[in-house]
Amino acid sequence: MKSCKSKCAAFAALAVVCIAALSYVVMLLWNHVVVSLADGIHVIDYCHAVGLLILSRILFGGFRGRHGHHHRHCCGEAMSADEQEKVRCGLFSRFTE
Repeated sequence: MKSCKSKCAAFAALAVVCIAALSYVVMLLWNHVVVSLADGIHVIDYCHAVGLLILSRILFGGFRGRHGHHHRHCCGEAMSADEQEKVRCGLFSRFTE
């Protein structure tokens, strides 16, 4: 089994590759779609695509991580089935009223 350090290094490398690939896709989409939509919009390079990706993440997504992920670990132990049902009913009761 891999050690924790090698798993973390592999995850970090994968994250860098994913960010680089996503930035490249943003650059391609901007240059091929947005530039043709209006006059005065210029072609961007890779560094500007990374900046645009980060800016859009800050403005529209934030850096909070997954929504609803933190409540699973806040108590230190798993919830029982009854507690899970109470939480589920409490969450969905807002939408049915």
